[in-house]
Parts: sequence; structure tokens; C-alpha cells
Amino acid sequence: MVFTGCASTKEPVSTAPAATAQTTQATPSPAPAATASTPAEKVELTISAAASLTDALKEIQTSYEVKNKQIKLNYNFGASGALQQQIEQGAPADVFLSAATKNMKALVDKQLIDAAQQKNLLINELVLVVPADGKVAVQKVEDLTSEGVKHVAIGEPQTVPAGSYAKEALTQTKLWDGLQAKIVQGKDVRQVLTYVESGNAEAGFVYKTDALTSQKVKVALSVDSKTYTPIEYPAGIVKATKHSKEAADFYAYLQTKEAQDVFVKYGFTIPK
Repeated sequence: MVFTGCASTKEPVSTAPAATAQTTQATPSPAPAATASTPAEKVELTISAAASLTDALKEIQTSYEVKNKQIKLNYNFGASGALQQQIEQGAPADVFLSAATKNMKALVDKQLIDAAQQKNLLINELVLVVPADGKVAVQKVEDLTSEGVKHVAIGEPQTVPAGSYAKEALTQTKLWDGLQAKIVQGKDVRQVLTYVESGNAEAGFVYKTDALTSQKVKVALSVDSKTYTPIEYPAGIVKATKHSKEAADFYAYLQTKEAQDVFVKYGFTIPK
């Protein structure tokens, strides 16, 4: 009887902790806290942007992602005309920033961007750059015809707005036809800058903002703004975006003073 009594006494003692253990284990098993960060819910936005915006937008990316931890910005930099064609062909893009209004207008006309969800964001200007250690004197566009200038770099006029503006300016000054043998075309404005930096071209047409990013070139002259169409940078939300709210938020942020101050730092002007 004593033995039986001891056994019955021990049974509840041994089962009580087991029940407690089950209760303790049951609490973390659903682990709702483990999914609180939900990394799978992070939204990635694809921003197709003119190559000349590279440095400014990379700085904006840093500050934007710090404040919006659920957003990851993926940039697709290139010539505005090429980016326009990509969007027309259905390539993924949430926001488009062009270095020319004509590329944005083309997408609005094809109803790929809503006219009410795009606006001119920035202004730039065209300059002629030469290598920082260059020996050829270029003080006016007419100097490009001199024997010392063997190569003049410009963006491909059909797809690169900077090249289109350069062609316009050279046509206005009646130099375009005479310079054909010297012209070297780049796939975007950054490639044009590289041609001049490396000495593969004695001069090149780029934006003022691009010239400011390089220690290897110097501005020979600012191209007369009367000889080319005003350089305006529109931004717009692509209708096909799968993240309309997040795209709209970033589009709105680009128009804030915080973002505009970054653009100004890199040499852009804000429209009045």
C-alpha cells in the first residue's frame, strides 16, 4: 500500500511538468513574431532613368531606402530613347525619368504613361568638354573645325537626347555637315564623357551635370542655349506598374525639397 501510494504520488508530479512543458512549447510554435519583418513583402521598384541622372539618383536612393525600409530601388540607366523603346516593348518599369520631353510625350501618346502622372522635374544645359590635360584650344564651337580636333564625341542623336541637342546646335551654327568625318557617337552621354576622358576624342558634347562629375575633363564652353531646344527632364509613373502606390510615393518624393536639393547639388536647375 505504501508502495502504491508512493507511485500514485509521483505520477501527478511527473506529469505536471510535462504539461507545463507542452504549454511552454506551444506558445512560440506559431511564431508570429518571426514573420513580423516579412522580408518577402519588400517592394522592388524599377526606375528607368537617363544616364545623366546616375550620380544624383544613387544619392537619393540611399536616403530614400533608409526612410522607406520596405522599398528597394533598382535603377535602369541608359539613353532616354532606348529606355522609351524598352517600356514600349513591355520591359518592367515603374517610374521613367527622361532627359527629353519628346520621349515622355511618346509614351503619353501611346497611353503607357498618364499625362496627369508626369511632369517636368529638372533643367540641364549643354556644354562642350575637352580633356583636362588637352593641348587643343577650343574656345568656341567653330574651333571644332580646326586640324587639331580629330574626333568630336556626341551621343547617338536618334536615341540620346544630349546627342540630339548637340546635333541641333551644330546644325544651327552650320557646322554639322562639315564635322561628319570627325564625329564619334556614344550609346549614352556617359560614354561620350568617357571618350573625352580617355583622350579618344579631343572634344565632346555632354550636359553640365556630367562635366561636374569628372576630374578628367574641363568645360571649354557652354553651348548657346538659343541654338537647341530647352533641356527638360520629365518624370512619370508607368501605367503598367504593379506597385502603383509605391511608385506614386517615389514620384512624389522626387518633387520634394529634400530630393531637389540633391539634384541642385549635382548641377541641375529646378523649373520655376
